[in-house]
Amino acid sequence: MPEYVKRLRELVGGDEVLQIPSVSIALRDAEGRVLLARHVEGQQWVLPGGAIELGEVPADAAIREMREETGIAVRLTGLVGVFGGPDFIVHYRNGHRTSYVMAVFEATAEGQGGQPDEQEVVELRFLSEEQCRAVTLARWMPQVLEVVFSGSPRIRVRPSA
Repeated sequence: MPEYVKRLRELVGGDEVLQIPSVSIALRDAEGRVLLARHVEGQQWVLPGGAIELGEVPADAAIREMREETGIAVRLTGLVGVFGGPDFIVHYRNGHRTSYVMAVFEATAEGQGGQPDEQEVVELRFLSEEQCRAVTLARWMPQVLEVVFSGSPRIRVRPSA
């Protein structure tokens, strides 16, 4: 948890939902599969990523998060999309709830290897679209993977009620 989020939690308590800007990375292998990470919190599969630090450029945050969680250095190649909404509210074991607004980037690896950091991520695996349907995904993942695997960004605009 970033220091500024810790300070916010001290001020507002654990009952309030915090909205946090975040990033995720869609990294493909030669077969077109996407790297997923099994997160220690809930054991759900997600794209590698995390919160953007105060003053940090989102693209820099994506590169940093990928290296921290997987040990893989990447070069960003594009923006898949920006996502948010009810499915992006995460309920943590400690009772905290966070609503993420997530910029999802495409990337290529700048080297080989990769190991889960064991603090946030306990397993890494490249999965095809079909294989993604057979694992426990975070609630927000299906709509992101739909765009990642289709290769075409989709902009959905809903007017306010």
